[in-house]
Amino acid sequence: MHRLELQMGSEMSSPAAAPAGPFPAGGLWLGAMVPKRWARRAVTRNLIKRQIYSIGERQLAAPTDAAYLVRLRSAYDRQQFRSAASDLLRAAVRHEVEQLFKRAHNDRRVAA
Repeated sequence: MHRLELQMGSEMSSPAAAPAGPFPAGGLWLGAMVPKRWARRAVTRNLIKRQIYSIGERQLAAPTDAAYLVRLRSAYDRQQFRSAASDLLRAAVRHEVEQLFKRAHNDRRVAA
């Protein structure tokens, strides 16, 4: 998971204070990147993205000025998850994504 703090108000007046990327100041941005390299089937990629957005909306409900990007970095074993949209795969993805958001939430509390 990657996180970028977005600046608010007058702090944005100087180009040096502007955040990198195409994000306007304020609000919550959430993105999911699931490369075909790690999830070959479209149904699997879509399942992973739906889990990320669903959990992200719930976990990041508090007002925050940040952009989050969740990126799949390794493959799910096709021998263990035979079906592209099985309940077992759904549970595994949900558990992993929830752990990422809990860690991000704890890191945000520590930094504040």
